[in-house]
Amino acid sequence: MHSSGTNSRTKGHLSISAVGSRSGSARLAAGAPHIRAFCECVGVCATRGALTLAVLSALLLIAAHSAQAQTETVLYNFGSQSGDGTYPLAGLVFDKEGNLYGTATGGGTYGSGLVFEITSSGTEKVLYSFGNQSTDGANPYGRLVFGKKGNLYGTTYYGGAYGSGTVFELVLSGKEAGTEKVLYSFGSQSGDGTNPYGGLVSGKKGNFYGTTYYGGAYGSGTVFEIATTGKEAGTEKVLYTFGSQSGDGAKPNAGLVLDKEGNLYGTTFSGGAYGGGTAFEVTPAGTEKVLYSFGGYPEDGYYPSRGLVLDKKGNLYGTASRGGANGWGTVFEITTADTENVLYNFGSQPGDGCYPVSGLAFGKKGNLYGTTLYGGEYGLGTVFEVTP
Repeated sequence: MHSSGTNSRTKGHLSISAVGSRSGSARLAAGAPHIRAFCECVGVCATRGALTLAVLSALLLIAAHSAQAQTETVLYNFGSQSGDGTYPLAGLVFDKEGNLYGTATGGGTYGSGLVFEITSSGTEKVLYSFGNQSTDGANPYGRLVFGKKGNLYGTTYYGGAYGSGTVFELVLSGKEAGTEKVLYSFGSQSGDGTNPYGGLVSGKKGNFYGTTYYGGAYGSGTVFEIATTGKEAGTEKVLYTFGSQSGDGAKPNAGLVLDKEGNLYGTTFSGGAYGGGTAFEVTPAGTEKVLYSFGGYPEDGYYPSRGLVLDKKGNLYGTASRGGANGWGTVFEITTADTENVLYNFGSQPGDGCYPVSGLAFGKKGNLYGTTLYGGEYGLGTVFEVTP
């Protein structure tokens, strides 16, 4: 990923199959900054159904098992107890014992969201409810990540000392189990980023990296680094401010992926040479390169809503929520030569999904797994597999 960026394309075709189709809710949390009501795919704008944590066997072990059986088990229904969470938008993380951890954007004791744990048997425990202190974060949208000592780290989109979101740490064990600490409140300095939508990624030295949707010197978001240990714990550094060069991306609403050299890769929802978003690289020194600008030709995807996954050869994979041959989104690859290949166009077969606003996960055999917001047999989304 170190050659000069180009916009050349090679269209590829992979086979895709629906891993599961179930009636469920496509309801999203109010205030999500980038999600549109993608009605064209199914011809309706209404959403319905009870929100559940539907853990499908194809995705349960996220990047650990390939899909075989097309069965679904509902482990837990949110809203089943007082003070429970609502609208869990982010993905889940596992501990060594197989317990699941995630965030709900709403609900909780104070209505500002929470962090939860769900055991393999489906028992849920609310670990922390946001909003119990004046400078606490609110409304976590991003995925959690484990630190070296087993604590959980994440971001909130709102709240904090300046109302622009936070980075937080949650202790899981010992005498301080259940204790949350606001490591950083965004908006505390001139040119700071605000409103982090994506989660964090952990670096080699214990620092974490992420993106903010707004803020920065040009109002188009930032890439930031935050220290979590030692004397500098809680210190934030803006590595890159979007909008600082012609054709730059804007509004990154997803987390980052890190390579062995410490380079960071991600996507922006808008901006770029054609206004359809970008895939970018930021070096440890804070130098950014636009790897690809989406929307440069009629059948290209655009508006990538989530981040990227990296294979062993250095190729990047992701989803574009709109565009493609049918207008309903794509699965794409960006090679080490910064060439984009459209691997699959959604809407290419009966009952296909449309508008993939989630990221991808690898299976053992190199298959890619993800979800679509709409489409499928009941019009309420799908889980899909893209095979080699």
